[in-house]
Amino acid sequence: MAIEVFNRYESKYLMDHAAYEKIYAALLEYMEKDEYNKNEFYSISNLYFDTPHDSLIRQSLAKPKYKEKLRLRAYGVPNEDAKVYLEIKKKVFGLVNKRRTALKLNEAYEFVRTGQAPEFQPYMNAQVLDEIEYFLRLYDLEPKVYLSYDRKALFDKTSRDLRITFDTNIRCRRYDVQLERGDYGEQLMQPGQWLMEVKAEKTVPAWLSKMLSEHGLYRTSFSKYGNEYKKLLKTRQMMPNLQPNIQLNAISDLPTAERATEKETVLYA
Repeated sequence: MAIEVFNRYESKYLMDHAAYEKIYAALLEYMEKDEYNKNEFYSISNLYFDTPHDSLIRQSLAKPKYKEKLRLRAYGVPNEDAKVYLEIKKKVFGLVNKRRTALKLNEAYEFVRTGQAPEFQPYMNAQVLDEIEYFLRLYDLEPKVYLSYDRKALFDKTSRDLRITFDTNIRCRRYDVQLERGDYGEQLMQPGQWLMEVKAEKTVPAWLSKMLSEHGLYRTSFSKYGNEYKKLLKTRQMMPNLQPNIQLNAISDLPTAERATEKETVLYA
């Protein structure tokens, strides 16, 4: 059964491909691959919800002691009956709390659109449904950003309290903002860059602290949604007269094959 409630500290590290290969090889002495990593990578796709004025991400970038967001997550490209996860993610004084419930894709869309929880089913988490329903009463939310990436994940061989993930090929878009529309988008990072996240319920083990120091890796602040939004603001600043809604609507009306070609010319809204 998928874990539905997380409480942990997260530390992030940016690196190039050469650094990734070295640290990943070193970690395999202490850690083992996640069950999803039967192939080289597995793909994660997300929808981030926000208010019409982007209140949640703007608050998050202000680095408050408390922040929260809502996202919809799938593994791969789902169809309407696929299991997805609707998640509330909160951060309080550095501690990350994530609470999620499984839903079918159409149930999740309708839940966020109406603010009314779906009829309870055995695969759902009733407590989390109530919490998300309350969250939706607080904010007028709509799907804002699609974000996907390729992931490798490791667990400590002796404890499930320590998990390390490596994400690359981070893709994002503000058109076709639905999970079933396909796994594509503009690149968020430079080719060959990796984002490593160390996720621990308590302090990290001494061997890991030593390894990070030996490899010259130091913590950084990096939010996928946050960096996408910063890129959006930069585009708006550079092109203040851009009318993105017209462009984005035109692109979203194209057949999928044409969208994949045309999307490279679209700038962020």
